[in-house]
Amino acid sequence: MDGYQGRAAVITGGASGIGLATAREFARRGARLMLADVNAAALDTAVAALRDDGVDVRGVVCDVRKLDDVTALADEAFREFGSVHVVFNNAGIAYAGPVAETSHEDWRFVLDVDLWGPIHGVEAFLPRLIAQEEPSHIAFTASFAGLIPNVGLGPYCVAKYGVVALAETLSREVRANGIGVSVLCPMIVETDLMANSERVRSDDYGPPTPAGDLPAATTDPEVTADDVARLMADGILANRLYVIPHSAARGSIRRRFERIDRAFEEQAAEGWTH
Repeated sequence: MDGYQGRAAVITGGASGIGLATAREFARRGARLMLADVNAAALDTAVAALRDDGVDVRGVVCDVRKLDDVTALADEAFREFGSVHVVFNNAGIAYAGPVAETSHEDWRFVLDVDLWGPIHGVEAFLPRLIAQEEPSHIAFTASFAGLIPNVGLGPYCVAKYGVVALAETLSREVRANGIGVSVLCPMIVETDLMANSERVRSDDYGPPTPAGDLPAATTDPEVTADDVARLMADGILANRLYVIPHSAARGSIRRRFERIDRAFEEQAAEGWTH
């Protein structure tokens, strides 16, 4: 893609936080928008505010846990726009707590939203993006926790590692189709993610395990949702696979791969030759 002017973008989790900030950034660059969110009231407010600013925007209530909802979102987007050029699988929830204290239903809730949601986005949109044969882009919101394991974020890390793997694999598979892929891996950005996570948990998951605290090392109040949105919009145009807003993440990422590489040396030193 060489720009956003006149292009159509779909954003899940678009009523607040990084999703809404990215919607505003795409709109500033001339995109037409379809926002999806499970919170109908917040979605109406976001769409109304964007329309007041002259943005060509539509809103669709969508629960990304449900493939039928995401498929209906894709149906509506292609019906309204004809072609879709950016699909930003951004909707997600947060979870904090030790693995030993995480219930089965906690695991199910986190994976249903944070991993199955992006998978549903790929299932619903990818075949149509391939068929339309136009430059397009699929983006995902993962997390720093999708690159580096964090104590107290086990289920969240498992889900976000899965999103990173999905993006990495997809980027190789769809390059020949003219489809780019990006995965956003921020540390904590000041949004209402934790509060939203509590609101969207439905009764079929039962009561949540009392939440733990997010690791302090993942917090950087100097990076705002608007900052992340600008970087994400630029990353899509550059067809940058990894979009990592926080420079503080770099050392941890390097050390992780150094530990992996060191395992080969340690095994060789013990006589392993295969």
